[in-house]
Amino acid sequence: MASIVVNLPCNVGAIKGLDCANYVGLKPSVNHNFVCVRPQSKACNRRRLLIVRASETCDGPMRKMGLSDEECEAAVVAGNVPQAPPVPPKRAPPAGTPVVPALPLHRRPRRNRKSPAVRAAFQETILTPANFVYPLFIHEGEEDTPIGAMPGCYRLGWRHGLVEEVSKARDVGVNSVVLFPKVPDALKSPTGVEAYNDNGLVPRAIRLLKDKYPDLVIYTDVALDPYSSDGHDGIVREDGVIMNDETVHQLCKQAVSQARAGADIVSPSDMMDGRVGAIRAALDAEGFHHVSIMSYTAKYASSFYGPFREALESNPRFGDKKTYQMNPANYREALVEAREDESEGADILLVKPGLPYLDIIRLLRDNSPLPIAAYQVSGEYSMIKAGGVLKMIEEERVMMESLMCLRRAGADIILTYFALQAARCLCGEKR
Repeated sequence: MASIVVNLPCNVGAIKGLDCANYVGLKPSVNHNFVCVRPQSKACNRRRLLIVRASETCDGPMRKMGLSDEECEAAVVAGNVPQAPPVPPKRAPPAGTPVVPALPLHRRPRRNRKSPAVRAAFQETILTPANFVYPLFIHEGEEDTPIGAMPGCYRLGWRHGLVEEVSKARDVGVNSVVLFPKVPDALKSPTGVEAYNDNGLVPRAIRLLKDKYPDLVIYTDVALDPYSSDGHDGIVREDGVIMNDETVHQLCKQAVSQARAGADIVSPSDMMDGRVGAIRAALDAEGFHHVSIMSYTAKYASSFYGPFREALESNPRFGDKKTYQMNPANYREALVEAREDESEGADILLVKPGLPYLDIIRLLRDNSPLPIAAYQVSGEYSMIKAGGVLKMIEEERVMMESLMCLRRAGADIILTYFALQAARCLCGEKR
């Protein structure tokens, strides 16, 4: 229970003819939150002590004094100034603290970090659910199948589980999703023709979601690896070379098929040369001028993709992807890719992976006016999840910090498997 101690001269009661015994100018309170303490000696008879307690059990607002503005001002002019609560005492340091003169500092940055309210006022980077794009794995099955390497993630049945997961995301402000299909092995081929089947898994899922949620923003993945019997992002020649221009031809048909189904943003993730310009021309030729392209501009040949490939069962049948994905040791090369994608008509530039490549995100942010996307990939997600399960880290705090770091580095949007969980945290929902 908090108390406010006020010393007032007795002649305050002269205002409006109120007697000090009647709570020194205050109206009596039926809640007895005001107590007038009577002096016990003649020496104290000239002053009486008014103690105002803010009771926790008070069932209404504290009663006012009932004085007009003029009467309150007159009391102050007459010298009868009511006392505010006392200045808080200076906190004592622990025993043994050295006594030293204050450092002659003109600027102390800690002043802007001294309380939660001050820190919030000067926060430079804001993270909201609108910044998230939720990657969702889909398959032909009826049931949602858990993904062992990605705790909390599932291959969602496109008819039911997908719609339910999107509904949960929309409830907490996440209104953008990107779809990744687990294609039946029987439909995979060396040239990935299933990628542009208008009645394939992805086009069907797009149409279903757009029918249910017309304002949902749907991103798609444009690449052949989920549809390829070789597991590569492009057509593989006999000697193992990934064919560039022939692959781009297939990607254009895939992008048009996705746009025809209702995709808002197509996302070529294959890293073939010239594919952004070719896809832009193909979309425009079919009248899809409104469909955007988010280019995987700086997609590195990273070891952080392992859990994702398990989710889609799309590991390369042989070799690796280093002849088309970027070398993790390279920095300047990202600028080469960004300039090409910009000139070919990309609307968004993406960096993948995210957290290990914050310098690349900042590089593109500082050198391009286009929106920058970051993909917090499966390996990043699974490491945080594993660390949380083992009690080595606080999962929720690390999750939110990692997402904030991606935003601080310059990402406008973040593709993250944490989208639903993080949005719930931002909305204050209990887990």
